[in-house]
Amino acid sequence: MDLNARNYLLQNRKSLERDIKTSYIMDHMIADEALTLQDEEKVKAQSTQRERAAMLVQMILSKDDHAYISFYNALLHEGYKDLAGLLQDGIPIISPHHGKNSMDGVTSYVKTVLCEGGVPQRPVVFVTRPELTKTIQWKLYKLKNDPGWVTVYGMAGCGKSVLSAEALRDHNLLKDCFPGGVHWVSVGKQDKAGLLMKLQNLCMRLDQDFTFSQRPPLNIEEAKDRLRWLMLRKYPRSLLVLDDIWDSWVLKAFDNHSRVLITSRDRSVADSVSGSKYEVPLESGLTHDKALEILSLFVNMEIMELPEKADSIVRECKGSPLVVSLIGALLRDFPSRWDYYHKQLQNKQFKRIRKSSSYDYEALDEAMSISVEMLRKDLKNYYTDLSVLQKDIKVPSKVFCILWDMETEEAEDILQEFVNKSLLFCDRNGKSFRYYLHDLQLDFLTEKNRSQLQELHKKAVHQYKNHYKHSVPTPSQEDCMYWYNFLAYHMASANMHEELCALMFSLDWIKTKTELLGPAHLIHEYVEYSQILDQKDPMVRENFQEFLSLNGHLLGRQPFPDIIQLGLCQPENSEVYRQAKLQAQQEHANGSFYVEWINKKSMKNMYRLVVRPHTDAVYHACFSQDRQRIASCGSDKTLQIFKAESGEKLLEVKAHDDEVLCCAFSADDKFVATCSADKKVKVWNSRTGQLVNLFEEHTEQVNCCQFNLSDPHLCLLATCSNDTFIKLWDLNKKYCRNTMFGHENSVTHCRFSPDDKYLASCSTDGTLKLWHVRSANELKTIDMRDFFRNVDEYHDDVEVFVKCCCWSSDGATVIAAAKNKLFRFDTKSGDLLAEILISCHSTIQYCDFCPNSQMVAVALSHYSVEIWDIETFSKTADCPGHMSWVHSVTFSLDGSFFLTSSDDQTIRIWETNKVCKSFAVVLRPEIDVSFPGNEVIILATDSLKRLQLINGCTGQTLCQTEAQEPFTCCCCLSEDLQTAAFGGEDGTVKVLNLSSGKTVKSRTGHGKAVQHCQFTSDGHTLLTSSDDSTIQVWNWQTDESVLLKGHKEPVKNFRLLEHSKLLSWSFDGTVKIWNAVTGELERDLICHEDTILSCDVSNDATRFSTTSADKTAKIWSFESSSVLHKLSGHEGCVRCCAFSPDNELLATGDDNGEIRIWDVSRGEQLHLCTRTSIDDGESAHGGWVTDLCFSPDSKMLVSSGGYVKWWNVDTGEPLQTFYTNGTNLKYLHVSPDFNVCVTVDNLGILYVLQIMGY
Repeated sequence: MDLNARNYLLQNRKSLERDIKTSYIMDHMIADEALTLQDEEKVKAQSTQRERAAMLVQMILSKDDHAYISFYNALLHEGYKDLAGLLQDGIPIISPHHGKNSMDGVTSYVKTVLCEGGVPQRPVVFVTRPELTKTIQWKLYKLKNDPGWVTVYGMAGCGKSVLSAEALRDHNLLKDCFPGGVHWVSVGKQDKAGLLMKLQNLCMRLDQDFTFSQRPPLNIEEAKDRLRWLMLRKYPRSLLVLDDIWDSWVLKAFDNHSRVLITSRDRSVADSVSGSKYEVPLESGLTHDKALEILSLFVNMEIMELPEKADSIVRECKGSPLVVSLIGALLRDFPSRWDYYHKQLQNKQFKRIRKSSSYDYEALDEAMSISVEMLRKDLKNYYTDLSVLQKDIKVPSKVFCILWDMETEEAEDILQEFVNKSLLFCDRNGKSFRYYLHDLQLDFLTEKNRSQLQELHKKAVHQYKNHYKHSVPTPSQEDCMYWYNFLAYHMASANMHEELCALMFSLDWIKTKTELLGPAHLIHEYVEYSQILDQKDPMVRENFQEFLSLNGHLLGRQPFPDIIQLGLCQPENSEVYRQAKLQAQQEHANGSFYVEWINKKSMKNMYRLVVRPHTDAVYHACFSQDRQRIASCGSDKTLQIFKAESGEKLLEVKAHDDEVLCCAFSADDKFVATCSADKKVKVWNSRTGQLVNLFEEHTEQVNCCQFNLSDPHLCLLATCSNDTFIKLWDLNKKYCRNTMFGHENSVTHCRFSPDDKYLASCSTDGTLKLWHVRSANELKTIDMRDFFRNVDEYHDDVEVFVKCCCWSSDGATVIAAAKNKLFRFDTKSGDLLAEILISCHSTIQYCDFCPNSQMVAVALSHYSVEIWDIETFSKTADCPGHMSWVHSVTFSLDGSFFLTSSDDQTIRIWETNKVCKSFAVVLRPEIDVSFPGNEVIILATDSLKRLQLINGCTGQTLCQTEAQEPFTCCCCLSEDLQTAAFGGEDGTVKVLNLSSGKTVKSRTGHGKAVQHCQFTSDGHTLLTSSDDSTIQVWNWQTDESVLLKGHKEPVKNFRLLEHSKLLSWSFDGTVKIWNAVTGELERDLICHEDTILSCDVSNDATRFSTTSADKTAKIWSFESSSVLHKLSGHEGCVRCCAFSPDNELLATGDDNGEIRIWDVSRGEQLHLCTRTSIDDGESAHGGWVTDLCFSPDSKMLVSSGGYVKWWNVDTGEPLQTFYTNGTNLKYLHVSPDFNVCVTVDNLGILYVLQIMGY
């Protein structure tokens, strides 16, 4: 230490030891690296205050010049100005060219310059914010050659002073730009007398050799002149730092062509001074990780060791460095108060979060309220109105214009006042201005104005109603999205229950809001405000909530579906249906087109919610342990997390570079793991979406991941891959704990046992293996191929892929799925307990054990999910609904719900008990329909192999037979409705008397399955076609028959013509015309090189059309048997065709979902019927176009495919779309007057659709 400095310390030692309190002084010196933590402990070990002070002085005497200067500044900062004055003349001088020994730029020179200038030391706990620090430094470099002002502005507690001081800890910056030094003045809120004192103290500091007389300046003008002279002559090219400036008039006293750095809450504070000006806004707070780092440093713990409440506390601190530091300092002194301070933050008890450092304000609320109190009275009232805003929401200026009934410019002037004073933030996007409050400001406002909140919300609602009393917001208006998002919130907060019910039970509101925002936000509001809405009528709220939940996947697509048409599909006692019917009737009068589902009474939806979070196939979905959230992943490479109640999106993460195959929540729900075809395993924070871990040891695609189930502190993750390995990852230690070897091929699935002791894995090598988790040793191997050998349909070297495995809730048994069977094994012995054949026609894709019962959910390759009782070996429920492959099915932890995820981009949430109670009988798609008078009579085969005769208008079953053997492939009705016929898969044809339900005649005339059958008009003759390439003409009354042979491949279908002629078409590409009486082949036409998929005959019987898998259609002349026109343009197989009744038009539909309308006489395309805008990966018709039919006047066309659509033939535009519950509609049966249309979807649901008012 410099000898002079040492002497000053020794001379004033007794005064220092008598008066100083060491605690805060040591904080400053530790932050300045003049003392160590070990030094601090030695001082604290002394028993009395005086002894502690003596020990501190003794330590300083043993250190260097930097310690002296640090001690001097600490005395100044903590208010010991008299004691600091005793040491002032002993301050040593350090050259800028010495002491370059610090890696971070904080050299001895920097420390000395800053200490002499009174720059605050780093806080005791400090984390870097390099981007903001560099921004301030970059602006300060602008002052290198010319005087000017740099303003660092932001709200209270955002770190302005700390960051400004940190920016000055740079050797090159001080040497190059400010060789005259740095002079820090803490100004604060001052009157003129206070400002004069600040100026006097600054002048005395700068004039230590008393160039001026010892008399201080007597007024502000004199002080300003003296400061100008000192800065120009004694401290040229120095930097003056004015910390915490409140008023612009204060700056005029420092306006002397100096280099000045300002910190302020008021952005416009430097407007009144001259010179170059630069701004640094501090809008962003600490990141979550930085805030955790501060807490960990305060409490002296590693981040991973922090208690669970640390995350919650950081979230409540809203990124404010001040609040995090205050809480950290409190926790350092009271380490057991994590819960207490978390509750204070949650309850906005800012007064209880009191000063524990040298911050200028006693409590957090004081720091924020002082800014508000500085506003004019009228501005205070406007600022109070902001109490009703929601967190993290940027509000367009138009909303404030409505709220305050002002012109835009007037409102924006007021808002800019708030922005300038850091009471509000502005986001400028082009010409649009959007404003928002920091979370802490909003918390402060709502707490301060709690007693007024209801009236403030009521004001917002009334102002909205006054502004929009004759209209509603439209998407072109900038305030539109705000009101659709938050009008219900304002009404509920204002206690305006009647208005809220009227709004939420309005189909008009729902229509517009879902079109703008999708259904999830509305569903959330029905849940959020259910207590209010249920006061009016609980059933009405349930009607609307269910309507949105079950149609969410449709309401999220483009173009937006007709919500009135969707509402017409609701039960007739539903308020949604009542409003939809009323609106449909009104719209119909204006020319709109609507369809009623007249037999919908028998339909019950078994699922609770349908969501469409992905843009491609969904491979996996799972519940969080608390069942509040769902995570999903899929082919679009994303991880999605959304609310289980409403489907509202919480998080979207671009998770991997390839398809994401599986996801899983950790036992404490903190993390979500994902694995991918990109060979990587990632672990994410489930709340923030931040990547926590990346594991890259697998060398092939990773198929499955699962966390341990029972112990949240264990935090193990199991993954399995095509590289044949299973790996166990320890998240606490962030490394691979074990690799399990043994499988010889891809490992498809793995699951922890409920107690986490064991792990089950299965593979395409045909084995199921059980492992001990702790040791990673293999316990058992079960070769599943043994159970398929010597079975009729399998040979000895059978290839068996074991798709998945799952555990019973007690861990006593494990289930594996292979091919079409479930196998249940005893865990201890490995013995086979049960083998269940699930399906003869489909393979198992996935299975999961219900945690609270003996039920297993099974996803099958035919798009269905089934529930099986594993004890009784019986199916307890079918769960139809998906329109494509179902990739996974997973139960919630309590077993009350399960999820299914599919290639159709949807996730369905099912109630387990509801599904099991609704085990329904469904119909097969091959039906026949008759339209006698105003009735609709349907003949159908059901899932129990029974024939049913159904009244389509009432849904009543008129006749039902016993189960028919063999399996029925087709059926038909006679015109008098007395007789029915059906064809079986073994080639048998049977005729039944419908009144008695008895079989009248039976004939086995085909060698393979009978695919089509039809009675002649007199009902005496039955025509059938078969996969054996033949057609049979059978007079079932006389038992005489003719077999039409000639096709070389299965007959696709046939058409009965006049004069006992019959036209047939086949997979062999030919059309044949027969004499149905004699069986003679009259014409044999080779029409296409590929399969003929459909034919139609014009009404005047002069032409017929053919369509083919070769992507063409043709129009033929009956008279010449020649092609009149070849119709090209389709890009997919042309699957169906239909002539218009006036014989002028032909419609064709293809596998790309497109319909083309052609001029028959010229062979020219008139219209392409398709959507102008469709979702990615979806065809215009939701799949193949399978059937077409014109209206009698040839003005309309109805088509089937993924759903049913009606078209305007003149324009090619769609009139209406009816979305069926399932998909793959094979046939349409349309009444002669076009009023009624009947079809069955792939779920077996019957639709009798009637055009409204037709």
